[in-house]
Amino acid sequence: MKIVICDDSIEDLMKIERLLQKYLEACDKMEVEIFKYTNPSALFDKICKRDLADIYILDMVMSEKTGIDIGSKLQKSGSRNVIIYITSSDDFALEAYRVHAARYLLKPVVEADFFEALDYALRGLEIKEGPSYLIKTKEGSVSVPYSKIEYIENVSRILDIHLTDGENLKSIFIRKSFDVKVEELLKDEGFIQVHKSFVINLKYIKKLTPNDVILESGKRIPVSKSRSANVKREYLLFVSKQYR
Repeated sequence: MKIVICDDSIEDLMKIERLLQKYLEACDKMEVEIFKYTNPSALFDKICKRDLADIYILDMVMSEKTGIDIGSKLQKSGSRNVIIYITSSDDFALEAYRVHAARYLLKPVVEADFFEALDYALRGLEIKEGPSYLIKTKEGSVSVPYSKIEYIENVSRILDIHLTDGENLKSIFIRKSFDVKVEELLKDEGFIQVHKSFVINLKYIKKLTPNDVILESGKRIPVSKSRSANVKREYLLFVSKQYR
């Protein structure tokens, strides 16, 4: 297992490392590599190269790249990791949970709270990877985790699946209707059909308007007039569940 600590204050970073070491001493037979960064841009570059860890302990307010910048990049990578934010201010709590952080701890960090956050993070990593969507391509069948799907477009009876890492997968010609092909996906509360030709992952919406949605990648997806009210309602319901 890999755990990353990133804080541009060397003193604060060392304090967190000591707490982490104390926690790990009580964990039998757990092999852990700890990577420390005082330069958030260096960590950001590692993530861009898909050199990823399992748990990220991130300071929120840092120069050059913030903890939110790093968390957003991790979210877009579609990787299965857990983020714990540590900060001197509680002004960014909503932003932290927007990138699905496991915990948000204030400095000075209380040992019991930190240990509980690590317990929660480890339980999250034990959960098996979520459901996958099976797509038939010219190269063969490919199983794609739901978490990596940003949106799906129906282009002349071919499914164009856009992934969070920027990759595209194209299906072979589909004989069944688009509605039937995405029926399984739409049973998951994280997806919604916004147009006769588009299904999107609610997790990656950056902005919602009556006529379209703008995704985290910057892609603009049309919302049909007949679906607009339902899309707004389902998105607000989805967001509200994230903050319970």
